[in-house]
Amino acid sequence: MQEGEQHRKHPRPRLETLSDLIYGLSLSIGAISLVITNNQASTANDINRNVFEFLFVFLILITSWIIYTSDMSVLPVETRLVTFLNVILLILVAIFPYLFDQAMSLYNTMADQDYASILFTIDYAGTLLILAGFAHLIAQEEKQFVDQDQMVRFRRIRNRMTLLTIIVLLSLAVPWNWLFLGVHVRLFIWYVPIVSFWLNRMRIRPFGVPCIPSRDNVS
Repeated sequence: MQEGEQHRKHPRPRLETLSDLIYGLSLSIGAISLVITNNQASTANDINRNVFEFLFVFLILITSWIIYTSDMSVLPVETRLVTFLNVILLILVAIFPYLFDQAMSLYNTMADQDYASILFTIDYAGTLLILAGFAHLIAQEEKQFVDQDQMVRFRRIRNRMTLLTIIVLLSLAVPWNWLFLGVHVRLFIWYVPIVSFWLNRMRIRPFGVPCIPSRDNVS
């Protein structure tokens, strides 16, 4: 029995290590793109644009990683469903920087940018939906991963993540060539999940309030 228990524990750290690697790789790709320059000198607008794009990808990835690691601290990963969802999530995270770069690349035509932005939107919404699925699995009473109060909390998280998934998908209704202050309107809609997460996190744990480590450390 002890050997069996040890065997069941092995997939958890391996999967978490792989997940950290994939998230870190995606963040690194975004950072590397900042130092890749062409033959032409960059203007102030180019610098501001590149930094803005990097911060956008960084915030999405780091937000997704915080939610993901919080869920995995509670959710067992040895089940086939959880493992499958983890693999799909990591695939979506891995291609995240590429799709966003193609959507924002000035070297692509407007049609190509629009196509890349559609794929990015689907990718983005897919990550949110999978995170909502993790919250749903944790909130199931028969699984008893958390106590009753935390079940209610995870159900709220599940509902909020599902709503944010719908909002991101609705951004496809906005034409890619619509701009506001020189920024794609669709990009503002993509910011909604980020703003929602950090506002909610600040409401629960404002500055100056220490975070006590626990199994329910989920924003």
